[in-house]
Amino acid sequence: MIYLDYNATTPLAPEAREAMRPFIEEHFGNPSSIHAAGREARAVIDDARDRIARLLGAKPHEIIFTGGGTESDNLAILGLARAHEDRGRHIITCTTEHHAVLHTCEHLQKREGFRVTFLPVDRTGRVAPEQVAEAITPETTLVSIMTANNETGTIQPAREIATLCRERGVLFHTDSIQSFGKEPVRAADFDALSLAAHKFHGPKGAGVLYLRSGLKIERISHGGSHENERRAGTENVAAIAGLAVAAELAVQDIETEAARQAALRERLWSGVEQLFPAVMRHGHRAHVLANTLNVSFPGLDGEGLIIALDLAGIAVSSGSACMVGSIVPSHVLLAMGVPPEIASATVRFSLGKPTTDNEIDDALAQMAGVFARLSAAA
Repeated sequence: MIYLDYNATTPLAPEAREAMRPFIEEHFGNPSSIHAAGREARAVIDDARDRIARLLGAKPHEIIFTGGGTESDNLAILGLARAHEDRGRHIITCTTEHHAVLHTCEHLQKREGFRVTFLPVDRTGRVAPEQVAEAITPETTLVSIMTANNETGTIQPAREIATLCRERGVLFHTDSIQSFGKEPVRAADFDALSLAAHKFHGPKGAGVLYLRSGLKIERISHGGSHENERRAGTENVAAIAGLAVAAELAVQDIETEAARQAALRERLWSGVEQLFPAVMRHGHRAHVLANTLNVSFPGLDGEGLIIALDLAGIAVSSGSACMVGSIVPSHVLLAMGVPPEIASATVRFSLGKPTTDNEIDDALAQMAGVFARLSAAA
């Protein structure tokens, strides 16, 4: 299999697996217990917290371990909105956010009486800081704009927006789940920042929420006093150990690896363009993750294309979400002004550290036959 779906998930790094192994096979202590087994587990979590804090340029107590990216986004948005609603009940986000952000904001609007402004994006998928400035009102307490889009790879001007928000006294959260390990991240630029381990060769079911020191947040799960009373539930010691190791590996040689993957991405794009001249490329050409290529094939059936590529041994994602067996056009592409029939014929190629030149060449060789068969049947 030629795996080109690293934005969906990544294989577990061997080093992360080895870091997890002792806490799966031997050391099973509850980190809240005061006996030796518990203290041993607590030391692993404390060490991981210190390591993540160093990577992000944060303080250890600003790191909250969660069950993944969705929980981190939910905790940031629900927790900050509710904790600061005495200052105002207006939230700003944008139309191309991940559903972990969009649906959470929609919940606050529909169920809890908050007002949410969903900012539009331009045809490249970007939000301008000026749009955010114009949308801020005296009632605005929170803005949530992702660092980079998971479908198109478009990078948002998150730091500029964060600076603007800080000047206005508005909290700013960024979903950095897709960008960590691909772009430099400095948590102190933001008030809150979300990560998910399985996007950077860590285990599934482990995430991080960075929360700037001094900010109050309301818990969204209730139980024990874990994570400094900000996230109830016994910590997943093995997953947290793996997360810390994977995060350190992810930021090694980040610029060199980004340049390598960008070259491979352009090699792939050039080959696809030759094989299917009508292909359309989505996302910003300059402000884009090095590993992501989102393209549409007008005239082809999107679902059939994904299946045909899979049968040819190429693992990719659609630019759409599969719901009850039908293809629904991507909300991201629709928000960028892409017609539904084009959005429904979209493929997202996403590369990773294991991707090689030979894999790109082999994928293009297989795609030649796939395009020929599908075009003949269209």
